[in-house]
Amino acid sequence: MIKPTFYALSTLMISSSAFAAVPLPDFSVPAQGQQVILNVPQLRLFLFQDGKLIKTYPIAVGKIRTQTPLGKYKIGAKIRNPTWSVPVSIQREMAAGGKTVVKSVPPGPKNPLGPVFVRLGEPKLGLGIHGTNAPSSVPGVRSHGCVRLHSKNALDFAGTVKSGSDAAVIYQQASVNVDGDNDIWVAIYRDPYNKRSLNKSKLNSSINSWAQSHKLNVNQNRLNALIAKPSGVLTCISCSAGKTKVKGTLNSLQWTEGIGAIVKLTNPVWVNPAQVAPEGNSVEVNEDSDNKPEQWEKPIKPIIPKAKAQRNNSNQGFDNLM
Repeated sequence: MIKPTFYALSTLMISSSAFAAVPLPDFSVPAQGQQVILNVPQLRLFLFQDGKLIKTYPIAVGKIRTQTPLGKYKIGAKIRNPTWSVPVSIQREMAAGGKTVVKSVPPGPKNPLGPVFVRLGEPKLGLGIHGTNAPSSVPGVRSHGCVRLHSKNALDFAGTVKSGSDAAVIYQQASVNVDGDNDIWVAIYRDPYNKRSLNKSKLNSSINSWAQSHKLNVNQNRLNALIAKPSGVLTCISCSAGKTKVKGTLNSLQWTEGIGAIVKLTNPVWVNPAQVAPEGNSVEVNEDSDNKPEQWEKPIKPIIPKAKAQRNNSNQGFDNLM
């Protein structure tokens, strides 16, 4: 058995019971410093501090035609009460849609950037994490590439994240986590960008490896049902009939590599703090207040299962994702 002190230092853990049933992505974060992770299919932002999850929020990401680009970035400047400088391309869309063409939108309730804008990557990329004047669009697949949060969450995030911190936009259609009893909990997400990138072989390999080493029985029919009908619902595939709740905290398995082991923290890289240039109040990004979802998307509501339903229906589970 791994000693608790080593376990706390070497594995990806949740620091608060408030996040106990939020599935973590397969991503190794540094033991010291901040890391932002945005998982597009999960429609969720994670903020880690010194290897522990301290903030998590539902998000809206880019539409399939204007996808939020995957990759690694730095958190840039934070701009309070931004003025939205409307790009020419969006002005053309306004004209084509019969809307009044505007060149800029001042701070206020009509501003699609909400009360705060946090730069994601270099300014030339035109990306950011910000609030919204269309709260019903979060979570969803709605934007022109930026990442939207509910405005109160955007303010909370901006007040916590540090400019210069590392950020990553990833695309993982599954979360494979284990709880304090070593039981396996899985959530499968829909494929908003039609990447068809869910590697079922590695998914099964990691699950079976963990199950064998911990003498667990995997309900393969339940797992197959989750894969066949992705819903984002966190479901236990190894629990006994009487267990309906996550025990303790969740830890992610290295399922994207087909490894049935818990994700370890990375050693911090000692570098000089990133120098982030300040920005003016005016922000030019491809964004709008369009509240129309993609064709594939249906509203996702939190599901709080009853104990009986959890035992008898493989598609029931805990959904603290939204």
